[in-house]
Amino acid sequence: MWKLGKFWPIFLALAALLLVLAVACEEEEEEGTPTGTPTAAATETETPAAGEVPGITDTEIVLGSHFALSGTYGAAYAPVIAGVKAYFKYVNAEEGGVCGRQIVFKIEDDQYDPAQAVGVTRKLVEDDEVFAMVANLGTAAHSAVWEYLNEEGVPDLWIMSGAHKWAADPVAHPWSVAILPDYYVEGTIVGRYISENMPGKKVGIFYQNDDYGKDELAGLKNGLDPDKNELVADQSYESTAVDIRSQITNLKNAGVEVVHGACIPGHCAQAVKTAQQMGWDAQFFIGYVNSDAAMFMYSSPEAMEGVITLQANKMADWTDDPAIAEHHRIMEEYGDLPPGNFTVVGQVAAMLTVDALSRTCDNLTRQGLMDAIHDFKDYQGDLALPGITITLSPTDHLSIEAMKMLKATLVDGKGKYEYFGEVISFAEEQ
Repeated sequence: MWKLGKFWPIFLALAALLLVLAVACEEEEEEGTPTGTPTAAATETETPAAGEVPGITDTEIVLGSHFALSGTYGAAYAPVIAGVKAYFKYVNAEEGGVCGRQIVFKIEDDQYDPAQAVGVTRKLVEDDEVFAMVANLGTAAHSAVWEYLNEEGVPDLWIMSGAHKWAADPVAHPWSVAILPDYYVEGTIVGRYISENMPGKKVGIFYQNDDYGKDELAGLKNGLDPDKNELVADQSYESTAVDIRSQITNLKNAGVEVVHGACIPGHCAQAVKTAQQMGWDAQFFIGYVNSDAAMFMYSSPEAMEGVITLQANKMADWTDDPAIAEHHRIMEEYGDLPPGNFTVVGQVAAMLTVDALSRTCDNLTRQGLMDAIHDFKDYQGDLALPGITITLSPTDHLSIEAMKMLKATLVDGKGKYEYFGEVISFAEEQ
């Protein structure tokens, strides 16, 4: 048997050192930041080995989205996700992907139902192990999953909803980034425009009975000057409603002369069409979620004439513009729907994703992606109106903060949206 002899003191010293190291490691594990917060990011800049980061392999970057692919919402907003998909396919085919990897985009249909959104989002995160979620649609559906995504530390990028809460507290929800302007601010802008340009007119609002509509209602009240305009009626509807004729009748009977529609395309189109059929000549404003030419098909060009909404991007029919011409080419070669204002919105979200990923190649982690997004400063997209830029930071998670008003016009029997006025800063209106 080997005797420790004179090596005994050395053995004790080594044992003590190992004990100290073990205690230190244990304390570090107990006191470390939870993995679901951005401050838990690795400090090294090397990209982890393939398989160590969810959704990242040597050849692929896997992204996901919960989106309404069927039902009323699916019909209205299918062009948005079509624009996202087409741009990713273009990048894979013509740019060799990003960071030397192909983008795999997995979309799960939630039918705009919160319960289904929970199920499909968990599937994407836990089973498909997506790297990030992109362009998730809808206030009600996304409200059911955004806390979960933040708890899991999954980048929740370019939310397709302007609910005030998404960007209200980015410190508490560090993984969620909204792309669309704040609905509350849109309501404020509409209210101020009415009081400045239509004093004395009686105002009413037709709104969806959820965070979207309630944000718009609060904003409209904030923007209206009570000395110039009175809000005489407010009528809500459920997102599942089939017929909203009674609400429009109530607004008409209340003597409303100006209506703000905080509604989605199907319901807004029905409201405008119903007013025309009643012979009610009210001035309609409708939320920017309706700023696609499909509205002229859902309602009619004649009924839509004079309706006002907002947008931030170049119009899809500006084919003389090089960026729009390229968008048409991408949609024709890689898309499954024709180009329109909503496919432009989808491509904008996809371009932001690819740009952020390209800045992350030397640290292809979820935190590395968020760091790249926080580095966007005065980002001028090719498809955005000149002067409408994006600046993001850990304390500012609202991407588009300026828009311009659009008016529906009738040209040779066909409807189209045309810009008027100046760019309006949403940031200044908050």
